[in-house]
Amino acid sequence: MKPALLVVDVRKEFFKFGSTTAQSLNEAIEYINAAIALFREKDLPVICVQQVDEEEKLVPGEEGFGLPEELDILPSDLHIHKTYGNSFNRTPLEGELRDRGIDTVIITGFSAEYCVLSTYRGAQDLDLTPTILRGSLASDNLENIKFVESISNIIPYVVLKKVLG
Repeated sequence: MKPALLVVDVRKEFFKFGSTTAQSLNEAIEYINAAIALFREKDLPVICVQQVDEEEKLVPGEEGFGLPEELDILPSDLHIHKTYGNSFNRTPLEGELRDRGIDTVIITGFSAEYCVLSTYRGAQDLDLTPTILRGSLASDNLENIKFVESISNIIPYVVLKKVLG
């Protein structure tokens, strides 16, 4: 197993969706940051995926497109821009993973029931092994997080840490 960590659509704009979404994002960021630190320690790729939407002015350089200060993504991490929910659809993500010999993706981010689940299914279609990091998903509907976790391969942080040794 050679994994990469995908951080999907965690950005400032989504904190404006309401208190449930903001709380959900803040809780997820704690787990995402722990995973980022673990992946960096093991010299494994951390990949930030962000959806571009010109109509909504969610484009690089705009305030809402930016990453929250609390999120430990670095400029040196791989950054992928997407225009579909599935992070693999019409992006260089698959090629970047294949070039690095990655066969497993640990998926985190927002929104559990849309972009995260679409990316999970996209990874399956490419014969990658997708896994959700428990506690690392956000949504404006907390029941959707439970649902996505219930139908997906899931790994708690403590097990991920042990598996990565």
